[in-house]
Amino acid sequence: MRARRLRASLRGWGGVAAMAVVCALVAVFALCVPLSTSALVDGQAVSQSTGVKAGETEKAEEDCEAPEKQTLSPSAADGDTIEAIKNREGEKRKLIVGVDQNSYRWGYRDPNSGRTAELEGFDIDLVHRIAEDILGDPDAVQFKAIPTDQRIPAIQDGRVDMVVRTMTINCDRIKDVAFSAPYFKTGQQVLAPKSSPIKGYDDTLAGRRICTAAGSTAYSTLEEDQKDGELPASTDISGTVPNQLDCLVRLQLGEADAVVTDGALAASQAAQDPTVQLKGDAFTAEYYGVAMKKDADDLVRRVNQILVDYREDTTKGWQASYGKWLSATLGKDAKKSEPPAPQYRRTT
Repeated sequence: MRARRLRASLRGWGGVAAMAVVCALVAVFALCVPLSTSALVDGQAVSQSTGVKAGETEKAEEDCEAPEKQTLSPSAADGDTIEAIKNREGEKRKLIVGVDQNSYRWGYRDPNSGRTAELEGFDIDLVHRIAEDILGDPDAVQFKAIPTDQRIPAIQDGRVDMVVRTMTINCDRIKDVAFSAPYFKTGQQVLAPKSSPIKGYDDTLAGRRICTAAGSTAYSTLEEDQKDGELPASTDISGTVPNQLDCLVRLQLGEADAVVTDGALAASQAAQDPTVQLKGDAFTAEYYGVAMKKDADDLVRRVNQILVDYREDTTKGWQASYGKWLSATLGKDAKKSEPPAPQYRRTT
């Protein structure tokens, strides 16, 4: 069990959806925006990739034990990536962000909010703050709804400038994308019907069907735990879906017995559906981060500076957003969800 907890603490996944009724509102966009490959920090040129030598970067990834500490230090300087965003013409002068639009209280469209049903939630608040800092307008955003398994490809292909979609920072992902410092702390938990005999992430999952999203580290955790004998061999983990919303639907239809997902998101789902609940405690400690292209150093540093300011803002910052969107499901005490003071990778 100790080995499993160590592995799981290094991984995780973000992105679970809310109710099927919201799913009907999904919109897909196709704008492709190439991003620049260099940056400026404090007026100085930063080398490609992460601002450190390639060998040092590879070694940091191989020795990864605390992926949430592998980000770059904050800076308010504009580099080539940010300049490319600012130089977009006319209506295209917007920050292009991959988000979820089905995760209740995180990134979702409230069907009761009017005809436009604009995106709102904790992640959406952060996106508006980033756009305001970089472009001077909190509404200068083009939202692109992307499924769980398309978050990294959307960044690598240049379809989005960043992804703000309850995306967990882990060692596998930092090989493919760059992350900001953490902006939220959570952990994986089991979601199941209240009437279910399942008690948590334990032997009560024997013979049960678990649903996870394809490409999620939740599935990798289940797979490794089963190989190591820490998850019953009879537990069926083959029920993967492209988007986590499908897991909730399967659970509601009786096609799955449980879902493994981030507790922060599962709590919002349980608030919507009174027939399901969290079972047992979180069995990992994970952190959400803003994901960006691997070589967008100036954008990573700028987002990290924005996060510093966002957490210090007592009126319209992190605490205010938590109180508005998450306190009803996670409790009024935000300390357990607030990430620790950020630590940054040393550069030479």
